[in-house]
Amino acid sequence: MRQFTVELEQLINKLLQMGSTVESALQVAVRSLVEQDDWLALDVLNGEPAINQMEIEIDGLATRLLALRQPVARDLRLLTAALKINTDLERIGDLTAAIAKSSRSLIHKPFIRPSPHILRMDSLVRSMLMKCLDAFAGGDADLARSVLMADEEVNWLRDMVFSELIETMRQQPPLIPSAIDLLLVGRNLERIGDHATNIAEDVVFLIAGMDVRNPAKLVGGGHFPAGPLS
Repeated sequence: MRQFTVELEQLINKLLQMGSTVESALQVAVRSLVEQDDWLALDVLNGEPAINQMEIEIDGLATRLLALRQPVARDLRLLTAALKINTDLERIGDLTAAIAKSSRSLIHKPFIRPSPHILRMDSLVRSMLMKCLDAFAGGDADLARSVLMADEEVNWLRDMVFSELIETMRQQPPLIPSAIDLLLVGRNLERIGDHATNIAEDVVFLIAGMDVRNPAKLVGGGHFPAGPLS
């Protein structure tokens, strides 16, 4: 079983590395948007294949451990969660690449400065992503639950971004193509927040064995038992 433990730790480390890579890519993608820097956007797009390769490696390792080790209880939950988290991280990578593409598109159109609400969305969803990964690494269900609570603010910010850009399109028709690109950025940031929420839900299930996909289960401030993965 010692080898199994070593391989589980390798899997966890690979997931955390992938999460850090995705978070860094998102930061660069939004920076390219703000600074209208095509090279930064290209860096994000050129880095996407590496994220896809990470997904393949993690999927292969987790699947092999499931097949060969036939884990039960907590180890089974860990491998199941790892597979789901892996998928969410890969999709976040795809959405980050889409933001970089919008950034490149905007360079060739009349400039609309991204609103503070878009910048706040970026900061918030990156924080959500890193918190759920920290919760996964440290066995902290309360930290994961804080990510679930942040999703409502992300949705509010998305609505604000949409309202602002629709008003811009109404008042300044020549800016409609640029506004549409920024609408897509807002939508993709909101979807990244959704995937971070998915990861947080998986972390809570891993640690506490509790399904919190129903928001009603979060009411009341109950404390989830927590503990390190190892």
